[in-house]
Amino acid sequence: MSDVLRLDAFLPFRLSFTSNLVSDTIAGIYVALFDLRIPEWRLIAVVAEEEASPLGGATQQEIGRRTRMDKVTVSRAAIAMVERGLMARVAHPDDKRSHLLHLTDAGRDLYAQVAPKALELERRIFARFDAAELAAFTATLRKIDAAILAEEQAG
Repeated sequence: MSDVLRLDAFLPFRLSFTSNLVSDTIAGIYVALFDLRIPEWRLIAVVAEEEASPLGGATQQEIGRRTRMDKVTVSRAAIAMVERGLMARVAHPDDKRSHLLHLTDAGRDLYAQVAPKALELERRIFARFDAAELAAFTATLRKIDAAILAEEQAG
């Protein structure tokens, strides 16, 4: 690594650039096909995963933690999903100050349409890489996540 900052060679920038490139591509497809923005899709995906949990849904705080989206973004996406009839809010059985988000039947139907498209798009984007490259890339991303989380904890 050099002592001269060149933005294109600066790893945090490279990660952000690539992430934005992928997200923008996906966002365009989700908006065109399903009228979903990325935060809305992330909410649907997390809530769909959490429906198998003992609580059967997810809190907005949990969604923010899992997706690294801020409270305002999560709140706006949740409001939009509830207004569209794709999610419902129910009282949290263990925390009266909190609510759980659940998918409605329409939300589950939408998830069943979007999830295969997401997986198909993932396959197309990463088709140029073999399984070992993808496993190494995923492991590297998880190591970066762990390093950043450790810095936050120390901070």
